[in-house]
Amino acid sequence: MKSDPLILYRRSPATLKRSRLEQFARAARDQVARGKTFHCLITGDSELRSLNLRFRGKDAATDVLSFPSGEKDPIGEIAISLGRARTQARERGHSIEQEVCILMLHGVLHLLGLDHETDSGEMARAELRWQRKLGLPTGLIQRTLNREAE
Repeated sequence: MKSDPLILYRRSPATLKRSRLEQFARAARDQVARGKTFHCLITGDSELRSLNLRFRGKDAATDVLSFPSGEKDPIGEIAISLGRARTQARERGHSIEQEVCILMLHGVLHLLGLDHETDSGEMARAELRWQRKLGLPTGLIQRTLNREAE
C-alpha cells in the first residue's frame, strides 16, 4: 500500500528536481514536524492569489500559504507558487528547489502554530535554526528583517 504523497503538483514541472523536494519534505515531516504529516501543493501564482483572496481576504499572489488542520495528524496543508519560487530563487542566486524548500519550511512552521507577525521573534528563531540544520539559504523572515534594516 502506497502512502499519501507529501507533495502534490498541479502540473508536473519538467525541470524541477522532484526527488530533492520529496527528500526535503520527508526531513521536514520527520524532524521539524516531529513525525506529523502535512501535504504541500506546488501550483501557480493564479491559484495562490485565489486562495489568498478566499481565505485571507487579500487579492494578491503570494509565495506560500499554510492551512492548519487543527488536528494532530495531519497538521495541515501548504500551497506554494512555483512561479514566485522561480523568481525568488533567481533574485537570490540559488536553485528553485532550494527556494521551494525554504517556502515549505516556512509553511511547516506556520502549521505548527508559529506566527512571525505576532510571536515576538519565536518563529524567526525557529526558522533560522532549522534552515541552518537543514542546509538552506536565508529564510523568508530573515529576508524581511534584512530589508527593514536597510
